[in-house]
Amino acid sequence: MNIDSLTFGELKQIAEMFKTASAASTASHPFVGKYVIIRCYSAGVHAGELVSQNGDQVVLKNSRRLWQWTAKSGVALSGLAINGLKSGKVDTVLPELFLTGAIETIPCSEAAEASINDYK
Repeated sequence: MNIDSLTFGELKQIAEMFKTASAASTASHPFVGKYVIIRCYSAGVHAGELVSQNGDQVVLKNSRRLWQWTAKSGVALSGLAINGLKSGKVDTVLPELFLTGAIETIPCSEAAEASINDYK
């Protein structure tokens, strides 16, 4: 095959092959649109609505950093995500946040979301 002799139609076919492969690699994360807890390697723990996640890169909206936390029941973030926040230090709401180094994404119950958002 001589690349210099390709027709416009053949070039369009090749471009479509790459477009399809690219779309598959950026498929939507199953938790997009849900309120989640994100645990990062070095950025701590954040809770908010998942806008996107690609590997360890996460975009949240209306998120709060959970500086310290105690779950109403359970001892880990899993208990917090299901049962809600009993006590802790929770920072202000950020309209948007981009995180790298995400190592855990946990969807929250409605009760957990309310307890985090309402925490003063």
